[in-house]
Amino acid sequence: MPELLLELLSEEIPARMQARASADLKKLVEEALDEANLPFGSIDAYVTPRRLTLVADGLPARQPDIREERKGPRADASEKAITGFLNSVGLGRDQIEERETGNGAVLFAVIERPGRDTAEALADILPDSLRRLPWPKSMRWGSRALRWVRPLHGILCLFDGAVVGFALEDIVSGDTTVGHRFLSPQPFFVAGFADYADKLRRAHVVLDPAERRRMIAGGAEKLAAAEGLKITSDDALLDEVTGLVEWPVPLIGRIDAEFMDLPSEVLTATMRVNQKYFALEDAGGAIAPRFVVIANTEAVDGGGAIVEGNERVLRARLSDAKFFWDQDRGRTLASRAPELAKIIFHARLGTLDEKADRMQALATSISRHVPGADMDRVRSASRLAKADLVTGMVGEFPELQGLMGRHYALNDGENAEVADAVAEHYAPRGPRDRCPTAPVSVAVALADKIDTLVGFYAIGEKPTGSKDPFALRRAALGVIRLILQNSLSLKLRGVFMNAYELYAESAVAGSRADEVARELMEFIADRLKVHLRDRGIRHDRITAVFSLTGEDDLLRFMARVGALDEFLAGEDGENLLTAYRRAANIVRIEEKNDGAAYQGRADDALLRERQERELFDALAASEKEIAERLAAEQYVDAMSALSRLRRPVDAFFDDVTVNCGEPDLRRNRLFLLSQIGSALESVADFSKIEG
Repeated sequence: MPELLLELLSEEIPARMQARASADLKKLVEEALDEANLPFGSIDAYVTPRRLTLVADGLPARQPDIREERKGPRADASEKAITGFLNSVGLGRDQIEERETGNGAVLFAVIERPGRDTAEALADILPDSLRRLPWPKSMRWGSRALRWVRPLHGILCLFDGAVVGFALEDIVSGDTTVGHRFLSPQPFFVAGFADYADKLRRAHVVLDPAERRRMIAGGAEKLAAAEGLKITSDDALLDEVTGLVEWPVPLIGRIDAEFMDLPSEVLTATMRVNQKYFALEDAGGAIAPRFVVIANTEAVDGGGAIVEGNERVLRARLSDAKFFWDQDRGRTLASRAPELAKIIFHARLGTLDEKADRMQALATSISRHVPGADMDRVRSASRLAKADLVTGMVGEFPELQGLMGRHYALNDGENAEVADAVAEHYAPRGPRDRCPTAPVSVAVALADKIDTLVGFYAIGEKPTGSKDPFALRRAALGVIRLILQNSLSLKLRGVFMNAYELYAESAVAGSRADEVARELMEFIADRLKVHLRDRGIRHDRITAVFSLTGEDDLLRFMARVGALDEFLAGEDGENLLTAYRRAANIVRIEEKNDGAAYQGRADDALLRERQERELFDALAASEKEIAERLAAEQYVDAMSALSRLRRPVDAFFDDVTVNCGEPDLRRNRLFLLSQIGSALESVADFSKIEG
């Protein structure tokens, strides 16, 4: 069956936007084809730095004819109703059928739309789809109103080998394209996707980004292996470079020996950030004096001049880095800390110097709950944590903040634990980032994140929807991971209130400590749901425990959630949940009917049936045992005590009539039902359990 081929040729598309643009183009065209009633077999999209390409095969040569029946009002309806129906279907009165039904004659419209040739339909639907392509940033050029990521030069559009004619302003679709900007700039005709892909390759363009990625990785690894080295793993850089070249040619260059005493992070950052080079390392993992650059062209000299030029550029970059490295070490990190007073953390939250003071006080307090954390080292690390922000190296390479602080601290003779904490206090930066485990690092990292959370919540700067300009969700997730992965018993509500009081000299001072702590605990609970979702723990379990207890010790909280989840996964838990809902529904309905509350304890003198006596005794025993187990933090045992209620609860519902004719007996049995709910709700808020 016929295929659709579409190519949009432009100036270079930023690498970070390419994958999303390819996916968006595919989605928009799929939706347009569905709406136009044009089924297709498969659809694929490709992207290079200069072109977006889409191919869909299995399309019909023509849209199917459509016959639709629309039921209208009765034939004797008002003129207004009939006119409205006629307008809605676009037909005259003589084109409408009357059909007899059980309710008399009813008007029916039979609408027939003949299908169009697919090429004609595509010429109508594609321009609209292309105009709706959602670029993160777009531009206009010349006199055109069209917005695109970069100036658009050409459109290739074929259906079944023939041009689909349409225009985006003065850019008219055709059957030609061009190859590589430098190696094969001449235009060529295309007959279909197979011909297109083949001619592009001969014109030095690898269309498939996955193939370019493999070529880059494989070529770089081959060059490295030839010198007994290996590529330093960097998937993000590999993805970026894939989006920078249409014809990847890996080349290997040399780093001058005079720069090899720079910290490895500086070497890597200089190559990665400024030049998009791949770093190499030896068998021991040490950075090697080599780099791999991916050229976008084939040179007649085999790439010698390209390598020489890149070595010269890298030499200049590393000379700057070496200057900063030597200059920065001329002063101690501690001597730089007072300069943080010149940097504003936030207009309403003071300077970074003030933040460092708060971090120092808060980290010292937190360290009491971090086994193995030396308090003096925590104080030192907290004070030095932000000091490298005023160094020349971090000014040039902001991504090295913390890492350079470690090097400077070690150069100053600081303890290794202090230096490591300076480097690690920003971590974890995201869900895949390594979480610190060293005690001093953990205390300082927690203090940094909690100070940020409390400060911004205190001034009302909270995340809303998809907006989180101060990365508070990331900070909250960092707090959760630091606590859980290091098994810390820490009462967060008290820590939040302590952090709030440390702002006493700033604009956030006031009496909102309780409110801020409560809001932050709710925020942490929400982030915990997201964090645990991948571990298969349902969000309603978290809500059920948090709603009841407001537990602020995440270790205890997780133990309780885990025990509840295990309990509800078993047959006893499932049946008790059903019984809980049944009992709660009966009590709620009868309270509404009677205008009374049935919350309290049943009177054992009014227990008539054996089954209600057994349930009364079982509830009394379980309430005592559950309270003891919860107090001892034996949550699994508390759930076991709940399990023993299943048999007497089942027997009560099977054999006892709650709404009997004797008012006192009925009232007592409703109290007994409410006790079932009270027993279960001593463990978790079962009303929050879903399903």
